[in-house]
Formats: sequence, structure tokens, C-alpha cells
Amino acid sequence: LDAVVQASRLGMLIDAVFSVEAVGVYKPHPKVYQLAADRLGIAASAIAFQSSNAWDAYAASAFGMQVVWCNRYGQRPERLPGKPDRMVQSLAELPALVGAL
Repeated sequence: LDAVVQASRLGMLIDAVFSVEAVGVYKPHPKVYQLAADRLGIAASAIAFQSSNAWDAYAASAFGMQVVWCNRYGQRPERLPGKPDRMVQSLAELPALVGAL
């Protein structure tokens, strides 16, 4: 993943890259969300998490993260624990929301 980030010239905009390989499980397992909090050294509640996948957004919310679900295609809400803090239809809406979380 690090090589992909560097090749895309986005490296200067990204503080850290995490892979589920480090915990040996996949989302929506709580260990994946805990990995981000552990590596960043902050509480899950201090993380602003964005996803276009409903199941991922709901799982991150259930874990305690602040969540924005980018629901581009008008998907129905999931019947899962947790609930995203905000829902947007476009990534263009994110800058105004991130500071408000």
C-alpha cells in the first residue's frame, strides 16, 4: 500500500496507511477499526471515518468513530448496530462536514 500511495503522489497528504494484514481479520471485525486508533494513538471517538460502503460506515459507528457515509447511489440504511453521524451524496460535501464532526 505504501508504494501505491507514493506512486500516486498523494503521500504528502496522507499521514498513515494501515492494512488489515496487521491484525489478520477483515472489516467489519472490530480489530480493524481498533488498528486505526492504536496506530494513531488516539481514541476511536477522535477519528473521522468516511466510507461509501454502508456496512463499513455502520460498523465504524458501532465501534465509536465519527462517521460520514457517502451514499452516492441512494442505498437504504443498514439494519446493523451503529448509525453514521452524517450522510452525504458526494465527496464534494466532505470538507464542510469534517470540521463539524
